[in-house]
Amino acid sequence: MTSFYDDTGKNVACTVIEAGPCVVTQVKTVETDGYNALQLGFGEKREKNSTQPLMGHFAKANTPPKKYVAEFRDFGLENGGKELGDEVSVGEVFEEGDIVDVVGTSKGKGFQGVIRRHGFSGGSASHGDKNQQRAPGSIGAAATPSKVVKGKKMAGQMGNTRVKIQNLEVLKVHPEQNLIVIKGAVPGYNGSFVIIEK
Repeated sequence: MTSFYDDTGKNVACTVIEAGPCVVTQVKTVETDGYNALQLGFGEKREKNSTQPLMGHFAKANTPPKKYVAEFRDFGLENGGKELGDEVSVGEVFEEGDIVDVVGTSKGKGFQGVIRRHGFSGGSASHGDKNQQRAPGSIGAAATPSKVVKGKKMAGQMGNTRVKIQNLEVLKVHPEQNLIVIKGAVPGYNGSFVIIEK
């Protein structure tokens, strides 16, 4: 993440993402697969770390093995469509002012209590409350329904899940460096893979 001043002098927090160039590694059509889609590959991967079936899959597209592969439905159908092995650059897809959704895996926080995980306020620090400052309190009733209901907010694993942040604005696009600047934060750690959806 970084920040810059816009035309009005306001400091805007933003995230710089390297978005490409992506290579078309498979073209799916209604005739062969039942739907239209493009499979795009990004990031170089060493051949010794790739399986033989994947090596053959990427060889059809005449490209070295890719680290990350994702499929996009009904993408690239305009302007005659994309062929196997074609490159997709950030300048072709995005422009300033676009509204996008970003999908990624959030940072893993491990096992956390209810105060950090769900924002509980905790118990009082006096009036006979002993060692219960960070406890969740009652988690259910006795006779009715005499169980803990599903989905109860409790302590547990936090983060490391698939997250979609919606309605983020594209502030700048740098096609020559394959960079896109998006307003606000996106899920994941520095260097993690994300999917940007228009």
